[in-house]
Amino acid sequence: MARRPSTLPALLLALVFGLAACGQVDEAASTAADLETTTDIEGPTERVEVPKVEREGVWQPTPGGTQVRLWPADVPLLKPDTGDQPEATGNGSPTVGGRMWHWASYVTRPTMTIYRPKGHNTGAAMLVLPGGGFYAVATDLEGTEICDWVVQQGMTCVMLKYRTPQVWPRENGRQRRPDVLLGLEDAQRAMGLLREQAGANGIDPHKIGVIGFSAGAYLVTNMSNTDERTYPPTDAADRQSPRPDFAIVAYTARVLDTSKGRNELELAPSVTISPNAPPTLIIHAMNDPVDDVREPMAYALALNDAGVPVDMRLYAKGGHAFGMRPTTDPITREWPGQVESWLRSIGML
Repeated sequence: MARRPSTLPALLLALVFGLAACGQVDEAASTAADLETTTDIEGPTERVEVPKVEREGVWQPTPGGTQVRLWPADVPLLKPDTGDQPEATGNGSPTVGGRMWHWASYVTRPTMTIYRPKGHNTGAAMLVLPGGGFYAVATDLEGTEICDWVVQQGMTCVMLKYRTPQVWPRENGRQRRPDVLLGLEDAQRAMGLLREQAGANGIDPHKIGVIGFSAGAYLVTNMSNTDERTYPPTDAADRQSPRPDFAIVAYTARVLDTSKGRNELELAPSVTISPNAPPTLIIHAMNDPVDDVREPMAYALALNDAGVPVDMRLYAKGGHAFGMRPTTDPITREWPGQVESWLRSIGML
């Protein structure tokens, strides 16, 4: 395996769950073997540390998924912090819902993986942005397992594997958002492609939304509030609007100005709010030890002040990065139903 830059060596192997979740090269086999993704069986709430294993190889979709490159191979792209290091996959720690979760990283050529709806096609589609702290991309816990549920609702599901890692620089002891956010470029490109190719994929171009988890949720907040792209247009897809028609934000961070008082709930200077942001649903646990509940509260209040329809579903327990794996914590079992009801209420289902 190629050598890693010294600044990132164990950042991925030692990636703890507090940074969010992450996917693996033979994820289909792993899922079938001992990581059954049924959502009706409760797993333990306790999280157990397990050995972390990494191996070189390009992530492959679970059965039913079609992986598509976002850009033609000859289009130059900015590289993640690891440069041309070959893509790798691995598992993180601790477990969630009694099962391991997996990640992909060193992603230089981003992709989207399309899963077709089961049964009746409503025409709606959901772009899924997994978490991973911008170190990696969650491909099962916050990716394919979400798509398993989405397609059952009669929606097309599209999981984004975006460029990582991209470590945020620190200034005066605080993280600073990069001027060019690679994951945002990839998400905007995917949204443009989905709209441009909507007819071929059985999608209503006015019913394409997005759901994001942790770092992916931060990307959702960015997608929702800007039409500007930081990359040069490649084709007709980049003339489509990159803004989603609805947005779901699960345990987000990086939006609160932490230099202010504890309960001032002001947004970070880099966060902008647009009155054109789509209807938004926010999901969060009050006891999240990684992303304080004040983060989504500040974002919700700012959206509301701008006249954007926003709903919140807050639960006492659930912690961080629970995905769609049911445990004894009610949020882990109830939030999918909350999403379905909300989508119906805004006319997407």
